[in-house]
Amino acid sequence: MKKILAVALTGAILAAAPASAQMSGVRNLGQGQQQEKKPQYVPGAKAQEKVFPLGTTWTAVSLNGKPFGGSDRPSFIIDTQYRARGYGGCNTFAATAFPLKEQHLAVGPLAITKKSCDKALAASETAFLTALRTAGVWDIVGSQLVIKSQAGELRFDRSL
Repeated sequence: MKKILAVALTGAILAAAPASAQMSGVRNLGQGQQQEKKPQYVPGAKAQEKVFPLGTTWTAVSLNGKPFGGSDRPSFIIDTQYRARGYGGCNTFAATAFPLKEQHLAVGPLAITKKSCDKALAASETAFLTALRTAGVWDIVGSQLVIKSQAGELRFDRSL
């Protein structure tokens, strides 16, 4: 009788195990197998495309992690007509700039004033304008605008 009861209980436990495993989403795994993880699916979830903040003035904070010094930091604005205007640290500039799909940014040739600057400021301005002109991808990270290009990463703060 004990043998029959033990066999019956073992059979009941084994019969119940797959049902409870299915209900909890866990598969019965053999030796050497790993649990299969299924990706979570959220119906209607789609990555939101960000909209470039037109009409906002952005002041440069850093290029490739190196901060811009002084009170005359480079800045720019892209208006609703897709015209970019700004200040490179010594000279002013203008160009067309188009925010594209998937947060890409296309900046056309720059029209720049030719004011004389000291060598360090001119080099900083050239690096800034090159990074802006070759802009590839942009993003808003916290309160900063980040533009990544072939020449590096530009970070901007929103100006008042």
